[in-house]
Amino acid sequence: ETFKHLISLKRHPDLQLLQFKIPVVSCSMPSEEIKSLSLPVGWKCYRSPEGQKYYVNISTKETTWERPSRSTTSNISTRSIHAHTHCELTFLCFISLQINCVTFPVPASALEQQLLKPSEWSYCDYFWADKKDPQGATVSGFEVLLQKQLKGKQMQKEMAEFIRERIKIEEEYAKNLSKLSMFPMAAQEEGTLGEAWAQLKKSLADEAEVHLKFSSKLQSEVEKPLLTFRGDNFKKDMKKYDHHIADLRKQQVSRYAAVEKARKALADRQKDLEVKTQQLEIKLSNKTEEDIKKARRKSTQAGDDLMRCVDLYNQAQSKWFEEMVTTSLELERLEVERVETIQQLLRQYTTLRHETDMFNQSTLEPVDQLLQSVDPAKDRELWVKEHKTGDLRPVDMDI
Repeated sequence: ETFKHLISLKRHPDLQLLQFKIPVVSCSMPSEEIKSLSLPVGWKCYRSPEGQKYYVNISTKETTWERPSRSTTSNISTRSIHAHTHCELTFLCFISLQINCVTFPVPASALEQQLLKPSEWSYCDYFWADKKDPQGATVSGFEVLLQKQLKGKQMQKEMAEFIRERIKIEEEYAKNLSKLSMFPMAAQEEGTLGEAWAQLKKSLADEAEVHLKFSSKLQSEVEKPLLTFRGDNFKKDMKKYDHHIADLRKQQVSRYAAVEKARKALADRQKDLEVKTQQLEIKLSNKTEEDIKKARRKSTQAGDDLMRCVDLYNQAQSKWFEEMVTTSLELERLEVERVETIQQLLRQYTTLRHETDMFNQSTLEPVDQLLQSVDPAKDRELWVKEHKTGDLRPVDMDI
């Protein structure tokens, strides 16, 4: 339903303007449709950017400033864009901009455009124009979106490498802790202090085991998902998107070139008609009237050719537009999915880290208990009992 809504907005007349800088036929739909009341069947009323009403026959593409009526429809057609070719007629023309073969509204009309997804900063609203990269090359808006996807894939890979280094540190740390716990240092300490010292050394081995488990879970629950999320087919999918949109854009460029060629041909025909009309007015030739008829037919044909080229161009641009909306929304969905997936994996990292701290704390609890039980007097008693040499004290010598 969202996509249908977006495409319906695409069909707003503001998005279909096309203009040429010579006074030729109207080459597009107008900027604003006015409610058509009491008009003959097939006629619609519009308003130009300057606010003036005009009328278009949606079947024949005939256009006139005068309001058509059922009794005057046939007369109006003689003044329509297709039928009337006299060079002095000011043909209807709408203003728009062509940038890199893409048609955009002028600033005045652009103000009337609404975002397809307001307040969402959606990809489908902000990547229609081309831009220059730091090297000065032209980059399309869609290429910018693709680069974002590929950069996200690279960031994901680098995060996995970072976690791999963390795992190596944990494994090395666990190895060193285990090795240290077996050192015979202070092994001859006795009494309650000796018990506490022995437990502290044992806690190192327990802590080493905790860190080994931590590194193993990091590998299976964080690193591996980062590496496997969007596998080798991801880049292939991005290339398919790239080629598809690029092909549509190339077709649009080709259709635009055809429009320009037809526009030039029409300008040449109109100029030829103007010359022959002037010759007729000053009666330079008896054949001028017949020549004018031929020139008018050729000018009319050139106008029809231009209209046909413009229609084909607008069809190509419409197809490109629809695919841009569809594909950019898909790329937007993929980016949301990527961010949320990595967010979940990093949360798993912090969860494992908290668990490691908790398990490490548990290895110290027996040490804490024994340290609280350390009693110098008790140690002295035990040591004396084991190592005493005699409890008779010396006395004075008697003679």
